[in-house]
Amino acid sequence: MKIHIKNGRLIDPASKTDKALDLFVGAGRIVGVGNPPPGWGVDGANSVLDATGCIVCPGLVDLAARLREPGFEYRATLESEMAAAAAGGVTRLACPPDTDPVLDEPGLVEMLTHRARLPDFAHVHPVGALTTQLEGKALTEMAELSEAGCVAFGQANRAIVDTQVLLRAMMYAATFDFPVWLQAQDPFLARKGVAHDGEVAARLGLAGIPVAAETIALATILHLARETGARVHVTRISSAAGVDMIVAARAAGIAVTCDVGVHHLHLCEMDVGFFNAHARLDPPLRSQRDRDALRAGLASGAINALCSDHTPVDDDGKQMPFEEAEIGATGLELLLPLTLKWAREIKLPLVTALARVTSDPARILGVKAGSLGLGSAADICVFDPLAEFRVTRENLRSQGKNTPFLGVEFPGRVRYTLIDGHLAFDGTLG
Repeated sequence: MKIHIKNGRLIDPASKTDKALDLFVGAGRIVGVGNPPPGWGVDGANSVLDATGCIVCPGLVDLAARLREPGFEYRATLESEMAAAAAGGVTRLACPPDTDPVLDEPGLVEMLTHRARLPDFAHVHPVGALTTQLEGKALTEMAELSEAGCVAFGQANRAIVDTQVLLRAMMYAATFDFPVWLQAQDPFLARKGVAHDGEVAARLGLAGIPVAAETIALATILHLARETGARVHVTRISSAAGVDMIVAARAAGIAVTCDVGVHHLHLCEMDVGFFNAHARLDPPLRSQRDRDALRAGLASGAINALCSDHTPVDDDGKQMPFEEAEIGATGLELLLPLTLKWAREIKLPLVTALARVTSDPARILGVKAGSLGLGSAADICVFDPLAEFRVTRENLRSQGKNTPFLGVEFPGRVRYTLIDGHLAFDGTLG
């Protein structure tokens, strides 16, 4: 299939390109930027996509998207969430290991990646379990899981309480240069907590989770990373203090990266409102000061990447009292518009903003993606930065309709998504 994407504004953060250029795709790869490759004019393109008024960029790379398979198909299916990914311009994603059963066996990883090998499906990169059943006791066979397709190892949102186990896990990972992905949250300080330990939790009578739950766990992770030399990625940082600790650790030579969830970039504890269960997230939405620090940290590069933290939940899971409601929000289809909203509000160049959801997370994953250079895989997102996208249950392709942004309109509508040169989503069809 030969595709010509014409009249678009091409933004490629990997090469810092931002100019009007046509793009030419052949055999699943980018074969021409600006000008067609030799011999193109003999037969021409099989398909021409008009990108007038649109931005052409690499497909988005999402570091945290729960696909709910295997085990939680009543919340979402692989088909529904892959449709959501394509509609959101997401062409690669990492899925956490907290499925049922847990991704701690090579066969399960191979089954998931095999199921995901369809032309319309985004590239799936499983994160294997660091410990068996995520129980924090026995290490998994990381080498075998890596051979099966795991790009990193983590605990999802479950902590390893025994620091000796965590030390051994990091030592083993460092031996083979396996990345370790960890959420920084002390389980004892967070125990029974459902919201940020601040003004709103106090007013509503909700059990709070203090910032210290993040910083104390983060201090342990960073000390062990320095001790072992392991490559550590901290998932979904949530506080100003946490960002400061990451910056200081890097300055001290510790190999650590981090990401932030897209909801934490725009919302804070005040958005819990009067027990809005859609705003029950993990980690919790924190203070306005923390939110502003996350926005600034992502812009400066102190925070390396932005993720959707996509967690589809069925209606029954959210239509409960705040303390009992299931944690999480859908995010695959909102990652792009919320990225654009953040960039516009802080007046950040699009080439920098889009890097945080393309080339930068691809670098963390260790995959060749997030680029529109010659020879690169033709994973491409074409979007209209001015066209409005209204968040409604009907417009969301994800099976999870759980989002605090229901009813809100954002500029930034995906027109086309290409995966390996295959047109996986055509937003012009309505």
